[in-house]
This record gives sequence, structure tokens and C-alpha cells, in this order.
Amino acid sequence: MVTGFQGFPKEFLRFYAELIENNNRDWFGRNKQRYKDVVVYPMCDFIEAIAPRLEAIAPTYIADPRPNGGSMFRIYRDVRFSRDPKPYKEHAACQFRHQAGRDAHAPGFYVHLALDGVRFGGGIYLPPAPILTKIRHAIDEKSADWNAIKNDPDFRKTFPDGIRGDGLKRAPKGFPIDHPEIEDLRRKTLFVMKPLLTVEGITKPDFIDEVEDAFQKATPFMRFLTNAVDLPF
Repeated sequence: MVTGFQGFPKEFLRFYAELIENNNRDWFGRNKQRYKDVVVYPMCDFIEAIAPRLEAIAPTYIADPRPNGGSMFRIYRDVRFSRDPKPYKEHAACQFRHQAGRDAHAPGFYVHLALDGVRFGGGIYLPPAPILTKIRHAIDEKSADWNAIKNDPDFRKTFPDGIRGDGLKRAPKGFPIDHPEIEDLRRKTLFVMKPLLTVEGITKPDFIDEVEDAFQKATPFMRFLTNAVDLPF
């Protein structure tokens, strides 16, 4: 597909290399306009370009290109309860959430851009207990569908690490420890991610095509999660 988005500028990578060495408010204050020019606006362009592609894949998921309040995550870290005093995130990211979701606990497609790795895919992050319970029961009751998704050759090739996410040490309430899907039933977060071979790949015109392809390959997984929490895909 032809797109006006030709990749992130190389200055995007230079900005984060310098931020890692100067993660303080004085430096960021002097470079705030630069941040907008080489990170925020290019990310908005990317989101705007991926929007029609995402709509074709998953019409109930939203790509909002607004620089504030849209799909892009803010750079500011919440350090109130953190041992890490750094005020700024050393990566850029965006999430395309379900239209019914008002926060990060809804299912969503995700793109993560950092010097130590670029990845994109989808899933659901630490959903509240009632939502997680619905997902667990769906995995239990539709285990054949769940395994068909996990074992699909294209799915496994695209997401070499499979379905991931931190989990409980024990079986969740109501499920036996010897359940055949116990590994996934114990998860508190469920996601799949495709790693980009090189960070510099984000500066290439075909980066958006790779993201689109990963979103397409994640569709059965995302549809399962979406339907499990009683939302339309």
C-alpha cells in the first residue's frame, strides 16, 4: 500500500540516545521543541497512516493521531511510587485500543520503539479481575480454538516467543493445576510481539508494512481476546 509515511527520521534515534545520557528536566526543557519535531509529530504521522490499515483489519480498534489524548503514550514517567527517579520514558510507544476501552486495560494493538529493541503486536495488559476471569473461562471452554491460534504456522513465525505475560505461581481459583492450558490460564497479562531485526528499520518506508503484517497475523488472537470480554471485533 502506498503511504505518505516514509519512516521515522534518523533524528528520532539520536534524540533517544541523548535522552538516555541526559534524562533530567533541564536537558529535556532545552530539547522539548526538538522532541515534538522528531518524535511527536512523526509518531502522529505514523498513527494517521496506520489508521486506515487498522480499520481494515479490526474496525472496532481506534488509531487516534492527536499528539495529546490520542494513541501515543506520554513521555513523562510517574515517579511517585518508583525507585527510578528518571522523569522521562526512554522509548516511544502507541496503543490502538478497542473503541469501548477508556484505558490501557482494554485489548489493544501496540507499537514500542526503543534503542534496545523495537516490537509490535497486541494483547491485554493487567485487566481487572472480572475481565481476566472471562478470558480464562474462554480459554478453558474454547481450548481447541485457542490452540489452533497458538499453533498456526504463520502466527508462530511472526511471534517467535508465542503468547507471553507474567502469571501466577499457582493455578487460578477454579482451575486445576494439571489443566492442559494452565500456563496461559495463570497469566495476568497476555500479549504477542514481533521484534524488528534492527532498530534502524523504523527509518525505512516499509516499517509501516511490517507493523500492518504483524497486526494481521495477530488478528485471530486479538479476536479471541475481544470476544472473550464480550466486545465486538
